[in-house]
Amino acid sequence: MSVVITVGMADYKTAKMPDILMTAGLGSCIGICVHDPMLKVGGMAHIMLPTANGNKGSNPAKYADTAIELLLSGIMQLGASKMRLRAKMAGGAQMFSFPGKPQVLKIGDRNAEAVEQELKRYGIPLVVADVGGSFGRTIHYDVGTGELKIRTINHGEKVI
Repeated sequence: MSVVITVGMADYKTAKMPDILMTAGLGSCIGICVHDPMLKVGGMAHIMLPTANGNKGSNPAKYADTAIELLLSGIMQLGASKMRLRAKMAGGAQMFSFPGKPQVLKIGDRNAEAVEQELKRYGIPLVVADVGGSFGRTIHYDVGTGELKIRTINHGEKVI
């Protein structure tokens, strides 16, 4: 029987089959999910910002550049092989409109780019992404199958 494990904002969790990882309220935040399909283990991080920029005392799970390192370490402790890891992500919406839209305010885009850069740095393929738009997402990640179920308000539900 599977257990649903909730991942909060600026948080990460790892799990083994048959458990499901879930996070709600992804607006500009990114839900990054990493999975070892052979061992059927994985993890999820709910990332709020692209970089820690040297904020040593801050929560490292809040930032793409530090959360992914923590997430990968946790998955490896479950026995995963870095060579088999695959990633999926969702979120990165532009929840508010700003006239002129300076890049610094496009947090969703910047978060998605930062996650992609970190995955490349670690050599982990990003299999699929559901990012952007102007709507929030709630995601459920099955670490056994690698399926990512995405629910949105007024935009339906899909599995990637």
